[in-house]
Amino acid sequence: MNPAPVQLMTQPDLKNPDLYVEAMPHAVFAELRASSPVYWNPESDGSGFWALTRHADIVSVSRQPQLFSSAYENGGHRIFNENEVGLTGAGDSSVGVPFISVDPPTHTQYRKVIMPALSPMRLGDIEARIEARTRTLLSEVAFDEPVDLVPLLSAPLPLLTLAELLGVPAEMWRDLYHWTNAFVGEDDPEFRKSPEAMAEILGAFFAFAQELYASRRAQPGPDIASVLANAQVDGEPIAFRDFVGNLILVLVGGNETTRNSLSHTVAAFANDPDQWNLIRENPGLLATATAEMVRHATPVIHMRRTAMSDTELGGQQIRKGDKVVMFYASGNRDEAVFDDAGRFDVTRRAVQHVGFGTGQHVCVGSRLAEMQLRVAFRLLAERVRHFELIAPPRRFRSNFINGLKNLEVRLVSA
Repeated sequence: MNPAPVQLMTQPDLKNPDLYVEAMPHAVFAELRASSPVYWNPESDGSGFWALTRHADIVSVSRQPQLFSSAYENGGHRIFNENEVGLTGAGDSSVGVPFISVDPPTHTQYRKVIMPALSPMRLGDIEARIEARTRTLLSEVAFDEPVDLVPLLSAPLPLLTLAELLGVPAEMWRDLYHWTNAFVGEDDPEFRKSPEAMAEILGAFFAFAQELYASRRAQPGPDIASVLANAQVDGEPIAFRDFVGNLILVLVGGNETTRNSLSHTVAAFANDPDQWNLIRENPGLLATATAEMVRHATPVIHMRRTAMSDTELGGQQIRKGDKVVMFYASGNRDEAVFDDAGRFDVTRRAVQHVGFGTGQHVCVGSRLAEMQLRVAFRLLAERVRHFELIAPPRRFRSNFINGLKNLEVRLVSA
């Protein structure tokens, strides 16, 4: 029996991807935080879920993996049940379980394998290489005239970094871009045109993954693909299916967060030129301002858990088996945590956002993502006096990724 509906000004369906097409529904989230912070959201095609909208509840659930599971067999980390429709919601039976959909202690084993591959010692002077790539990309941008910054900078920058980390040719970034859009775009007809088209995309990706897996097993290197292909988890070598699942996770996690934080932040600077002037006058602010960029953008809208026993959250009784969905986009605008929470402010300090998650599943590549944002905006500050938004960007139709398909701007020369 579902809980009685809470009396709100509206009864929003937070699962409906149309809610996010025009803009992030911050007013809806604000109403829920005030009147129903643990909100029962019915589903037309499922059992319903509890939506968490306050920062404190999101942090609490994230730090209790024994009580709130993200494991594949319990439904996984998305609103839909991965164990029913696959990791990408496309019935992709050949895709195994990524470590984001695994609970401790096995999840901890994965992190111990992967974290050294992202350590400063392993990455060496990667910041210099990111800077060189950024300068090359900016050299191809036409200043003082309208351009779409997504294919020119926001998308290629993190994907070129991913290509390096995977040890694949740089020119593959366009394939990676195409694949990752399809993996997370289950509700967007531009990315999921038909089941046949998705099958073709998955087929091309599986062929790439098979070759990568075989080559890295035969001749391991220092790259992340080698680390994943040769991982030992629970005393057993990782299977190809699980290598594929984790490869998708690396591609999506290493691309979407940086790409969309960069795009949203350019739009934020266009809307508030005084904030951009602060960066231009004091680029040292970028050492901490990247956290505010991620908070304000919140590129990942939600993550899901499943209650493993009866419990209580925010005065609501949560039953064993209930889905609990953490809306990061709401937690990052929680007035109880952030002063003037809707305002983009590059001078904020100690920004405890949940844009990279928190607790056991905090993003392993968060420092690398912030590094790329820091480098990109430092170099932009050398050349751009201000940004002019030419037209509202087209958004992903998605309840998961707060993505921009394009960003028509003019970069006015300094």
